[in-house]
Amino acid sequence: MNKKNSLILALDVVSRDKALNLTELLVDHFDAIKVGYPLILHAGLGIVEEISSISPVIADLKIADTPNTNRLICEAVLGAGADAIIAQAFPGKDSLVACADCAESFGADLFVVTEMSHPGAEQFMAPLAERMARLAVESGASGVVAPATRPERIRLIRSIIGDKLIISPGVGAQGGSAGEALQAGADYLIVGRSVYGSADPLASTKELLDQIQSNYSNEI
Repeated sequence: MNKKNSLILALDVVSRDKALNLTELLVDHFDAIKVGYPLILHAGLGIVEEISSISPVIADLKIADTPNTNRLICEAVLGAGADAIIAQAFPGKDSLVACADCAESFGADLFVVTEMSHPGAEQFMAPLAERMARLAVESGASGVVAPATRPERIRLIRSIIGDKLIISPGVGAQGGSAGEALQAGADYLIVGRSVYGSADPLASTKELLDQIQSNYSNEI
């Protein structure tokens, strides 16, 4: 991804028209649009192709199956135009390498989930996050997913993965701080409901951009 504003829009809406309208409205302010099961299942896989004609697309299917099934899923969504995929590490290295190999064949990025942003992730994912981060590096991933809701976890994951990318969900509706996540080492912030659920998505986006700019200014 080409970094403009360090923002990724999680477009977890279910209407094709709303998804396309939001993409067109906000495309200049986001580096990528993240789409997942809610939108794809309601609008069909073709929505990936439609949005990818406007903006880079990250397909957040949290792919987690056997190597062959992972490959088939990756081929379908990357063939539809996605620029990146998100996969889980817990099925093991062979399954993750299948995703990495497929992503490489399409010239796409693979992001591996180390720890999700909701409270329940602390129950099973957090204790294994370091191992999953190392596995992401070993498998040739472009980067990982680490929670903006727990900046200290971003800092820990950064110490493991070096200069690979970190994309961080949880800013906004889940209470994560944009500034704290960036300071901890996140490269991109993933925001969703606080933007697409806003009465004025563009104004909410600009407000968030102001916060990010203020964070960068404070670091200078």
